[in-house]
Amino acid sequence: MNHHAPATIELSFVVALYNTGPTLSLLLDAFRALNCAHAWELVLVDDGSTDDTSVRLNHLPSDFPAPITCVRLARNYGEHAAVLEGCRRSSGKHVVCLDDDLQNPPAEALRLAEHLMSSGADVAYSYYEEKKHHWFRNLGSRVVNACASYLLNKPQDLYLSSFRAMRRELLERITGYRGPYPYIDGMILGATNRITRLKVAHAGRASGKSGYTPRKLVRLALTVLCDFSVMPLRIASVLGVLLCLLGLAIMAEVVLEMALLGRQQAGWASLMGALTVFSGAQLLMLGIIGEYVGRAFLTISGKPQSFVRSVEHHPVQGGAAA
Repeated sequence: MNHHAPATIELSFVVALYNTGPTLSLLLDAFRALNCAHAWELVLVDDGSTDDTSVRLNHLPSDFPAPITCVRLARNYGEHAAVLEGCRRSSGKHVVCLDDDLQNPPAEALRLAEHLMSSGADVAYSYYEEKKHHWFRNLGSRVVNACASYLLNKPQDLYLSSFRAMRRELLERITGYRGPYPYIDGMILGATNRITRLKVAHAGRASGKSGYTPRKLVRLALTVLCDFSVMPLRIASVLGVLLCLLGLAIMAEVVLEMALLGRQQAGWASLMGALTVFSGAQLLMLGIIGEYVGRAFLTISGKPQSFVRSVEHHPVQGGAAA
C-alpha cells in the first residue's frame, strides 16, 4: 500500500504504461479534466518502456489536481504484473484499472467506480457495445474468455475486461500473490462471486498500436490454462484412455480379421496414420505435463513476478518527489 498518500483517498486509478511517451500528455490532460467529487490519486506504472516514457515521467505537470505515484519496473513484465504492482502502491478504498491508450476514458472509469460503490459487489467489470480494438486483439480476448468460462467457472455472460474496478478488501486478497505468472481475472474469480457489470463507451486508440503481440496473447492463454486449473491434465488423461480403447479396438479387429480371413497384407498408409495419431497424442500429453512441471519449477525456484526500479510520489501542489 502507498503509505505516503493521505489516508482519505477514496479512489485510485491504476494505469500500466508501455511505450506511452507520445500520448502520456494526452492521458494526463484527460485525468486533469476529470470532474470527481471524491478524493483520488493516479498511479502510473512504467512497465519497462523502451521509448521516452520514463523521461517524460520526470516532467509531470505541477498543477495536476491529485497526487501521482510513479512506479518504474526494471523491465517489461506484462500488463498483469504491472497492474498488480500498481495496485500494491495504491491507497484508495476503490481501485480502477485502465489501459494507457485512452480507449477507456477517465470519465468512464469514474462511472465504473461509482457503479461499484453503489452496489454490494466486490468487483465491477466493464463491457462494450462495440470494441474498437484490432481484430486480432478481439480474437485473442474471445479465446481467453472462452478458456476462462470452461476452466475457471466464469459466468457465461461475464466479459473479462482489463477495465475493472475493485474494492480494497478484494484487492488485499489478490495482491498477496507473488507467483511469476499472474492472471488478475483468475485470482478475482477464485476470490469472490460478488461481481457486477456496467456497459461503458469504448473510444478509438489515441495513437500507436497495442502492446499485445501474438506471443503475449499465447502466453496469457497458457497462464489461464495451466496456472488456475488442472483441466488440461484431466483432458490429457481422458485422451489417453480414449486412445487406449481405440488401440484395443484396432487390435481386436486385426485378430478377428486373421481368424476369419487369414493373414492379410498390411497397409502401409493405415499403419503410418495410426502411428502419427498415437505419437502426436503422446507428444501433446507430454507437452501439457511439461508445461505444468516447468511452471511449478519456476514458481518454486522463486522467479520474480516483477522488480521495482523506483517509486516516486508527487503531491498535489507540485511538491518534491519522495
